[in-house]
Amino acid sequence: MSSPQPSAVPALRIRPSKGVEEYPALASIWRGAVDATHDFLADPDRDDIEARLQSDYFPAVVLCVAERDGVPVGFAGTLDGNLEMLFIDASRRGEGIGTALLSHTIAEHGVRKVDVNEQNLPATAFYTRRGFEVVGRNDTDEAGRPYPLLHLRLNRSS
Repeated sequence: MSSPQPSAVPALRIRPSKGVEEYPALASIWRGAVDATHDFLADPDRDDIEARLQSDYFPAVVLCVAERDGVPVGFAGTLDGNLEMLFIDASRRGEGIGTALLSHTIAEHGVRKVDVNEQNLPATAFYTRRGFEVVGRNDTDEAGRPYPLLHLRLNRSS
């Protein structure tokens, strides 16, 4: 007798966002991901960013969504060759979702640049392992908050 096979992980599908109807689910993914990875972010700053996600940030980018069995498990936002955001459901980290989204944005949206919070060492390592290199730094984030940003660019020889 053969032993039962472990259940397969459902296939990952990357698709364009469905728009505002999907924003609450994406905001929930964002919050869980930030809580898991951005311990340097002060609560009032996190809350301010979260309050502007659906009204300001999501509509300003081209959003693509990674889903398994029809359920969003991550998303990325791009604009003019820049990866503006990439967040994965905190319970799904390590499943290759981030890599799949990054590969998709590079191939389909021409991503060549990304900014990363300097304090988010795992994110910096994620991008550098995938061919990005640090090419600059700012002492503050784009809103002037005290979170230094590293500017990364895809190394074309990668």
